Amino acid sequence: MVLLLHGQPGGAADWAGVLAGLDGRAEALATDRPGWDGATPARDLAGNAAAALSALDERRAERAVVVGHSLGAAVAAWLAATAPNRVSALILAAPAANLAALYPLDRWLAAPVAGEVAAGAILGGLGLALAAAPVRARIARRSRLDDAYLRAAGTAARRPSAWRAYIAEQRALIRDLPELERRLGAITAPTTIIAGTHDRVVPARAVQRLRQQIPGARLRRSAAAGHLVPQRDPQAVVSAILTALGDYATL
Repeated sequence: MVLLLHGQPGGAADWAGVLAGLDGRAEALATDRPGWDGATPARDLAGNAAAALSALDERRAERAVVVGHSLGAAVAAWLAATAPNRVSALILAAPAANLAALYPLDRWLAAPVAGEVAAGAILGGLGLALAAAPVRARIARRSRLDDAYLRAAGTAARRPSAWRAYIAEQRALIRDLPELERRLGAITAPTTIIAGTHDRVVPARAVQRLRQQIPGARLRRSAAAGHLVPQRDPQAVVSAILTALGDYATL
């Protein structure tokens, strides 16, 4: 089983390219995390990990290769640290999983009132921009992202529920990352970190630091991707998954 945990903002559709690349070679489950599923409120890292375990339980999967993108990588790392018997391998794409991944803006967005206004403005503005076909076409050409994906992302960004989930997760990151950092050294699952060479969201220093914090972690770089590794270079994620599954099968 492969469990795919999206970033922020995001949804299960973010993994479409990865699922297509797997092409049935592995059983994979992409879920909408709490706060982004339209039904449940956003949760902290522990709450997200609990939701991930529930998803595995529903599939009767005892263990999984857990793949996380951005904030989803922090959830994946928390899961690997706190429930090691459920994680056969860990793949972290553009991971926001330690304090070095935070900028001053992240702390500002977590602030009461001001952060809520800013989050609404950022996501609302993004949603309006992506609603305009000419703007969306220019972004699609520059980013090599599918128009349908950008249109869906714009629709999601305009929802007030997305703003609430975003600000709740910003606050959870500020609160939970120090504890996650203390737990990273306890991770025993074989870990692969995939970093986009053009990532402007998670700095290179955070990736290097994370590689040192997780015992035995391997670092792969994607020259084709910035922060949106699953969308821009799904084959890098597919390759890491298949390698992890092969390694696990030989244990």
